[in-house]
Amino acid sequence: MANELRFQVVGEAFKKKPLPVKAPSERPCEYFGKYVFNREKMYKYLPKGVYDKMIDVIDKGAQLDRKVADQVAAGMVQWAKENGVTHYTHWFQPLTEGTAEKHDSFIEHDGKGGMIEEFSGKLLVQQEPDASSFPSGGIRSTFEARGYSAWDPTSPVFIIDDTLIIPTVFISYSGESLDYKAPLLRALKAVNVAATDVCHYFDPEVKKVTSNLGWEQEYFLVDEGLYAARPDLLLTGRTLMGHDSAKNQQMDDHYFGSIPERVAAFMRDLEIHALMLGIPVKTRHNEVAPNQFELAPIFEDANLAVDHNMLLMSLMKRVARKHGFRALLHEKPFAGINGSGKHNNWSLSSDTGILLHAPGKTPEQNLRFATFIVETLMGVYRHNGLLKASIMSATNAHRLGANEAPPAIISSFLGKQLSELLDHIEKADKEDLFTMDGKQGMKLDIPEIPELLIDNTDRNRTSPFAFTGNRFEFRAVGSEANCASAMIALNSAVAEALVNFKRRVDAKILEYTGRAEYAEGTGHSPKYHAIIDILREDIKVCKPIRFDGNGYSDEWKAEAAQRGLDTETSCPVIFERYLDKESIQMFESLGVMTKKELEARNEVKWEIYTKKIQIEARVLGDLSMNHIIPVATTYQTQLLRNVERMRTIFPAAKAEELSARNLKLIEEIAQRTATIETKVEELVAARKVANKIDDEHAKAIAYHDTIAPYFDIIRRQIDKLELIVDDSLWPLPKYRELLFIR
Repeated sequence: MANELRFQVVGEAFKKKPLPVKAPSERPCEYFGKYVFNREKMYKYLPKGVYDKMIDVIDKGAQLDRKVADQVAAGMVQWAKENGVTHYTHWFQPLTEGTAEKHDSFIEHDGKGGMIEEFSGKLLVQQEPDASSFPSGGIRSTFEARGYSAWDPTSPVFIIDDTLIIPTVFISYSGESLDYKAPLLRALKAVNVAATDVCHYFDPEVKKVTSNLGWEQEYFLVDEGLYAARPDLLLTGRTLMGHDSAKNQQMDDHYFGSIPERVAAFMRDLEIHALMLGIPVKTRHNEVAPNQFELAPIFEDANLAVDHNMLLMSLMKRVARKHGFRALLHEKPFAGINGSGKHNNWSLSSDTGILLHAPGKTPEQNLRFATFIVETLMGVYRHNGLLKASIMSATNAHRLGANEAPPAIISSFLGKQLSELLDHIEKADKEDLFTMDGKQGMKLDIPEIPELLIDNTDRNRTSPFAFTGNRFEFRAVGSEANCASAMIALNSAVAEALVNFKRRVDAKILEYTGRAEYAEGTGHSPKYHAIIDILREDIKVCKPIRFDGNGYSDEWKAEAAQRGLDTETSCPVIFERYLDKESIQMFESLGVMTKKELEARNEVKWEIYTKKIQIEARVLGDLSMNHIIPVATTYQTQLLRNVERMRTIFPAAKAEELSARNLKLIEEIAQRTATIETKVEELVAARKVANKIDDEHAKAIAYHDTIAPYFDIIRRQIDKLELIVDDSLWPLPKYRELLFIR
């Protein structure tokens, strides 16, 4: 019966036609943000004074007055009702890695036996979800249910279907953050303050520094019927078994290839929805693996970019089902082919321009550029283990170090020109240090082709943290991750480095002030010499993080260890970096997270890791014992009957000759099924032992060390059986069926 279902869903998948997508009559720029309460809507629906106060809150971080909130709520609900909205929800990002929402209608009793629609500033600003029902790492007990969601005015309210969605932070009754947004906002504030102070060395007029993020979302699409016929995909997000397809990505023909018609229809539909919700999606293309694709937006403020990515992942799943697909965001849904990442392109910009842009128009701008490059490297170097912990998960662990992803060692690629600049600053005379070339022209020997402008850096796709022109690309982030985790760690590390830099520069300026060699008219100022001296110190200190070679090589792993970089590969152990003395001190000194919050988050991380491995172990055991072994045994029985019939028809010697292959297969099936049974029993026994461990840290390590290793052992036997067993009997859709959309 199972095999009949498989053939049926495969056949249906190949018959499917693209769903027609009805595009709006306007151009994208005309319907962009249609369902977002953005500045244009605020200007239209709010009184002038209220609008001005909201802009101060958004742009300058002013505190929102409750009376103003009432007026904002009134304008907001008017706009919402005009768009058919009947409910509202506080939308937040708990430590589950997803988003959460509880919908309430606008209706209230009118005191006369009827109902009225009402929405006040109180309801806009604050709600009370059940905090005990979300992971808290022990901060909240089950009987202590009170928690608060509070409106984040810097991320615009938007509409989905009949509901007004209000982005919020989520905190406990005692004030600890229970989400990703609250510490992200604190980290962004910290880097704003620290970077603005450093900018004042070069331009006293700088008022604000913003952390920018541009994510690149990779994902797989698989036909919904095939997905439903794979319990492992359904329950874990990845295939726990499945032999390679004879053809997968080895021809490199899918990457940037023509987009399949059904997929193109899905992409158009997704982009229309995304643009209406204010997500500035720009790029779409086929990725390397079959059925793998990518979507990327224009850069935004990091807080808004994180919200938009979380919204897009949810939207992607909804739209995919409408088109008969399932969107897979797991970092490694299929073995043997590329997994999916979410490259985080990160930069800093002030109200005067991008701080990581080079070359500048003046030596001061080039000095500023070098300062922010070096201090970013200092932050990454000092906290390379923490940055790895920020992107590590049970799912991303399958991807890191494979040939399509950076290794599980954080290093930074700068490119030849920038590396030479830093080496020059470190060793050369202080005069005329900052001569940088812009993009160089390259003329091809083809008359019709114009001159190409070549960037001042190449790209190194094996580098987890590569400089790519005016930004760093944090390539190690996983496809289903919340970008906030990486952005909290990175912006905090850079903020700490900048604070430390300014403290030392200020001390040097005091030391140099009054010296004859730095007096006015003798050359550069004490400030210039102080900055150069501290930069030189930091260039030497952070040199171990700079690596322009092949990050996949065994030689690099050995060299990285010698450089003192974190080379740990165990996911539960990597999480420990959050509780290092240096990490706690950094987060607490910047006001991002307390030690208690960090300890709680690690408890959640260890628990989630354990549960994901536990679910995979249970699914693998179930499929092995209830699907694979019965099918293999059925085929083995057919082979035995064939051998018996051969012996009744042919003479003994001839029968043995004709049955030799079948006898060999019978023996191999027996050996492989016996191995599967034995290893599943051992897996279950190991799980029972680990489940008795009370400490979440120790339990996660036990699951990593004693349970996860069985997965590959059992899978290897099943994948070999897939090649042996009659195709008409095999119960699960195979890779050759899952990976190619018709």
